[in-house]
Amino acid sequence: MATRVRNEVLRRVYVITGLLVLFGLIILIKAFRLSVLEADAWRALVENRIETKKIEGYRGSILASDGSLLATSMPYYDIRFDATVPSKEDLDRYLDSLSYFLATFVDTTYTPGGYKEFLLKQVDEEKAYVKIKDKVPFREMKAIKNFPLFRLGRFKGGLIVEVHEDRQRPFGLLAHRTIGYVREGAKPVGLEGAFDSVLRGDSIVQPVINMPNHKQQPVKELSEIQPASGDDLLTTIDIDIQEIAERSLYQALEKHEAEYGTAIVMEVETGAIRAIANLGRTKKGNLWEIYNYGVGYATEPGSTFKLATIMALLEKTNLDLADSIDLEQGRTEFVFTDSRGRKERVPMRDASAHGKDSTNIETAFVISSNVGMAKMMDQYFVQPGKLGDYLRALKKFHLDQPTGIEIPGEPRPLIKSPQDDDWSGTTPLWMATGYEVRITPLQLLTFYNAVANDGRMMKPYLVEEIRHYGFPVKKFHPKILDKRIASPKTLAKAQYLLEQVVEKGTARSGRSDRYHFAGKTGTAQLDYGKRGRKKVVGGHQASFVGYFPAKDPKYSCIVVIGKPKKGGYYGSVVALPVFRKIADGIYDLRPEVHEPLKRKDPVASRWLPKGRKGNARDMRYFLPDWGLPVEDLSGQSELAILAAYPADTLQLKPYKLPESRVVPNVTGMGLRDAVYELEKRGLTVKLRDYRPGRVVMQSIKPGTPLHNQTITLVLK
Repeated sequence: MATRVRNEVLRRVYVITGLLVLFGLIILIKAFRLSVLEADAWRALVENRIETKKIEGYRGSILASDGSLLATSMPYYDIRFDATVPSKEDLDRYLDSLSYFLATFVDTTYTPGGYKEFLLKQVDEEKAYVKIKDKVPFREMKAIKNFPLFRLGRFKGGLIVEVHEDRQRPFGLLAHRTIGYVREGAKPVGLEGAFDSVLRGDSIVQPVINMPNHKQQPVKELSEIQPASGDDLLTTIDIDIQEIAERSLYQALEKHEAEYGTAIVMEVETGAIRAIANLGRTKKGNLWEIYNYGVGYATEPGSTFKLATIMALLEKTNLDLADSIDLEQGRTEFVFTDSRGRKERVPMRDASAHGKDSTNIETAFVISSNVGMAKMMDQYFVQPGKLGDYLRALKKFHLDQPTGIEIPGEPRPLIKSPQDDDWSGTTPLWMATGYEVRITPLQLLTFYNAVANDGRMMKPYLVEEIRHYGFPVKKFHPKILDKRIASPKTLAKAQYLLEQVVEKGTARSGRSDRYHFAGKTGTAQLDYGKRGRKKVVGGHQASFVGYFPAKDPKYSCIVVIGKPKKGGYYGSVVALPVFRKIADGIYDLRPEVHEPLKRKDPVASRWLPKGRKGNARDMRYFLPDWGLPVEDLSGQSELAILAAYPADTLQLKPYKLPESRVVPNVTGMGLRDAVYELEKRGLTVKLRDYRPGRVVMQSIKPGTPLHNQTITLVLK
């Protein structure tokens, strides 16, 4: 009996062992078949099903100077459902409540019963990528992830969350072209393009499965993957000034039915761009920021270039503003001999009739006389064979160089030379009036800004800082391109002339009774040529460029409007009113541009050390260092004050402080003289943020009775 039982057990063991061996052999054969015989086929299948997808970190934001968002990336989420993942038990337990939540909070076009039928159909058809909702915001996505069944996660509940990035501009059109964009298949534009490597976040590789419906399903939830975000840019753009510039420009383009326009506002002292507006007509005739005209569009500027010509004359010749010139009532003719020996007659006329014959150089510039500028060019540069002096002066003014602004697309200015193929005998005459040269509005503004800044040319810039999670990692400081583009004497006269253009010249219609500004109007012909003997003009470009306040400039601004069709086309009519609106808006917003309510003697130029008060003997000792004529009217006075009149002459006038029983006015004095006079009257003197300079503000109003007060001085 025991033997029979043992044999039965052994038989069963042998049978089981045989089956296990057979099963093992089958597995080995199958593995050999898969890994060797069919390896290439399976590998190809896997490679077709699983790929890697590059996941980018959130793009950094672009901020205005006050931290307001100009462009930022907002995440949104696409919600999908893999109906092949949940088990039957989980579907039985959660499907009713899931259907209720989806029909109530996600897609109200369904009833809970209808949504349940929809989901069951997807389960029956084994759909692995079912659309639930697109472009879901973060809070809604977090709520959906907590719905019944979905809360079980990707591999039990079948929830698929895909994250995407949407670039948004909270201020819409504001500085649209300057902010720019980066798009696949398109050339990068603006700050987005120039700083793409800074704004772009890190990237990681995520495996995804290619689904039969040509969709890609992530192996892991993309919302759980957190590549590092890009850095932020803090720009120089002032939201308030930008809005004023864009609104004013838009209104002008609509009023005059113009094709394009640009307005740029620059901070005089630093070169920071506070506003840059660009508008052009779309194919449908609507206005939009379709091109950065301020940075990338070089044209013949017309009369605004005359400032460069008159400064070159002042720098390179013995020209004086009081010298006389015959304007021939605005019409003249130049005669040249061409290369074949034939005489060529070139007519020149002023834009509008003025009836003036003999006048002075100042008037010729102030009324923007083409005849006057061309005759001066001919007399001082062409006839003596000194064109090289003129061209060297333009180079000294950096008018042949791009500004180096951060955003791409700035062309190099065109300043012709006698070696150019298209140079002719008439070229210098036309250059003197702003033709046969090409320059962008930003390049011209940079030149005018240097004049406003007493000859110091600043590099225009748009980015102040790069920030990482709110902390600065790199700062961009103002950069000086040239410490002085011209002599103090030339700069003083240039500033004086620009003021006179507004006071009594072509820009007098724009004068303000609240503040003074200086600048130059310009009107240029576009697309001109000859059709037979008749001259054909394809339109005009109106411009105004200047700075304000005139005596202590804080901002420079250029306005250029192309091809106006209604309401005139002169710079004084089309562009100047836009400049005024921008300046008025800034005046209302920024107290720092307000001029003193009481001004002593009007002076010609901010360059001269006008308004300074101090010891008369010390001032007589240092004044010769300025190299300008000095008229000493101080007599035996212990104190003196400087004045400037006319543009190139300093006057030393006697100055007397009030009686010792009241607080004196020490603004304009150096620190030593101010402290001496105040302490002599029993006042205690304190300084706020000491820096070298003269007194620009005192805490106690002049004329206040003395009673041993403490007075605080501010120096600049």
